[in-house]
Amino acid sequence: MIGIEVRVRGVVQGVGFRPFVANLAEDLHIKGQVWNDAEGVLIQAWADKSVLDIFVQSIQDSAPPLAKIQYIESVVLDKVCHLKGFEIITSIQGKTATGVAADAATCAECLADVQNQEDRHYQYPFTNCTHCGPRLSIIREVPYDRANTSMSAFAMCDACLAEYQNPKDRRFHAQPNACPDCGPQLLWLDKTGEVLDVEDALDEAARQIKQGLVVAIKGIGGIHLACDATHEHAVNMLRQRKRRFDKPFALMAKDIGQIHQYAHITADDTAALIGVAAPVVVLQAKEDSTIADSVSPHQSTLGFMLPYTPLHHLLMQKLDHSIVLTSGNVSDEPQCIDNDDAVARLSGIADGFLLHNRDIVNRLDDSVLKVMADAPRILRRARGFSPSALVLPQGFENAHGVLAMGGELKNTFCLLQYGQAIMSQHMGDLENVAVHEDYQKNLALYQQLYDFTPTHIAVDKHQDYFSTQWGTYLAEEQGLKLTQVQHHHAHIVACMAEHGLPLGSEVLGIALDGLGMGEDGTFWGGEFLHVSYASFKRLGSIQEAPMLGGSQAMKEPWRNAFAQLQALGWDKVAHDFSALPLIQKLGQKPVANLQVMCNKGLNSPQASSTGRLFDAVAAALDICFEKVSFEGQAAMALEVLAEQRLSLKTEVYPVEIKVLDGVWRILWKPMWLALLNDLKANVLATDIAAKFHQTVIYAASKQAVKLACAKKCSQVVLSGGVFQNRLLLEGVQQQLQTQGFDVLIPRDYPMNDGGLALGQAVIALAKSKT
Repeated sequence: MIGIEVRVRGVVQGVGFRPFVANLAEDLHIKGQVWNDAEGVLIQAWADKSVLDIFVQSIQDSAPPLAKIQYIESVVLDKVCHLKGFEIITSIQGKTATGVAADAATCAECLADVQNQEDRHYQYPFTNCTHCGPRLSIIREVPYDRANTSMSAFAMCDACLAEYQNPKDRRFHAQPNACPDCGPQLLWLDKTGEVLDVEDALDEAARQIKQGLVVAIKGIGGIHLACDATHEHAVNMLRQRKRRFDKPFALMAKDIGQIHQYAHITADDTAALIGVAAPVVVLQAKEDSTIADSVSPHQSTLGFMLPYTPLHHLLMQKLDHSIVLTSGNVSDEPQCIDNDDAVARLSGIADGFLLHNRDIVNRLDDSVLKVMADAPRILRRARGFSPSALVLPQGFENAHGVLAMGGELKNTFCLLQYGQAIMSQHMGDLENVAVHEDYQKNLALYQQLYDFTPTHIAVDKHQDYFSTQWGTYLAEEQGLKLTQVQHHHAHIVACMAEHGLPLGSEVLGIALDGLGMGEDGTFWGGEFLHVSYASFKRLGSIQEAPMLGGSQAMKEPWRNAFAQLQALGWDKVAHDFSALPLIQKLGQKPVANLQVMCNKGLNSPQASSTGRLFDAVAAALDICFEKVSFEGQAAMALEVLAEQRLSLKTEVYPVEIKVLDGVWRILWKPMWLALLNDLKANVLATDIAAKFHQTVIYAASKQAVKLACAKKCSQVVLSGGVFQNRLLLEGVQQQLQTQGFDVLIPRDYPMNDGGLALGQAVIALAKSKT
């Protein structure tokens, strides 16, 4: 018999890890003990060496569902065992280095309990165990004990306490453990906020949804607004009340079978839908879908999720159709999480409120995922995924003390600690002042949860971002090192870190997105970069165009179309194509003023933005010509047109690629002239959209191959928000793979600005090493 000490780090507390270890040890007749400490879990075990080898391997291979082992090692002990068996002992606290678990969808065992008339959890909407239920959403501080969560208001009954204290029970040390006798309870409130004494709050909610009304529903990470997704009037009414006029709504279905009625589902889609994170998965809609058109206007996709709490399961069982389940807020504001706040802010939207008396401590939006380029890719990372950590690549093992503040849109922040990157949940757009408070609250929370004190802060180069201003303030106030990081460098490095490329690696990065402050003081957004972790060189870009009216160009696509045509010579274009509706509509704008703005650069910054290029082409095809109500709206509608006709045989428009000011530029002037001729010849809009997509794919791939070969890069990274366009992403990937390149694409962290903070943090650390 020999003794070993096993150190396990990762998300290994609050997930049933100690009883799992104890039960495994007992099965193998191992003596010893296990406990939690500040670094994770520590195990001391004595047995024959062959048995201990099996023990350690089984810990690695068979960990509980919510555990995420990031590091495991064992050393031989030189002391003799005096224990008679194997026991779980009291936790030892210290400086925190262990992870906090993400909230998890209801497990099959708990769902069975809820549906079992003989079980005391029958029909109880807050049933959970060590393998499922709320985690980050209810925690106030570490250690993760019931007293430090919003469950502290509910004292466990004898039956729940017996489960909680029994290492053999699935609910051993499940901090949110509760039952109908001792746990949270549902409340039904009318639209004025008065609590009504109804026989069954869930029945009342289902009844109102069936009647075409809007119901506010309190979930794990926030309050949602729900209505019948097949009821056109109800969905439109919700849009008007919420002031969310075009952006697609998320949907919840009873089960996979119900989703099949409305959308096409692949094996990857199914795996994501039924996984413990239970995200919204963007699916291709069926043509005969009975989902109301206004759920996803002018789109060919539907975003579905499955019930992820017992409350949602019980509600959906009472309904015949899928429901809209969108965030409980007025458009662009943070989602409500508090009962009183919900009544105050949503009383003009909801006809009734299905709430409960367990507080949501931390707001968590629903995560969003889409299967593209042969893999599920996270577009919004929040409930179910955050705050799971990423183990950093070789060369960053000692990463510590870096706080990255993220971007302005789709904001997240990132901590580097003990060789790991810990990304916050999605918080939204910092353009909205109401999101600032949530951002600052979460910064404080994460510093407390991870006992984290920054020594180094990373920010985006754009000085007008609130995240940049706040990070700069913190650095100055606390005397910390500050690193400004170029936007597109961060996009590429985030992907490199996620894919585990070691320090010293070099790639060609293609960053296609809306806007990011460039090194030369102009806005970038269509970049070809030679990238290492610490530095980059801009090798190529797409043609610049002025953003007429500055930020107004992001909201009014016609401005981008005019800027592109002005580069051709507006007067000549207006003469040669005078009969085109596009030219006639643009001609009604203040053309003389616009030309002066272009020529003199008045409130018209230059931008090599792929997003604005897509907006310009959309406007040319009379898509969202005057304005968009959400980011990416015009480009998404353009993609819908293109996917109807795009194939390998689709023609491309001519482009010109040449060196300007030392940078290889893709020039769109030949494309625009050909596109105008297509409009003049009455070519179908679907064909023009397809040809445009194929042209961008062709031009980007050709530019990338040339530059990657010149720099001897075998790996190419694709990132940036425009690559959320499936046609573009898969087209460029295919072209590059055909040429023999290893193509890396973000998967677990968003390719949009939601992934920026990861790149910022790693770049700041890499720069400090040089």
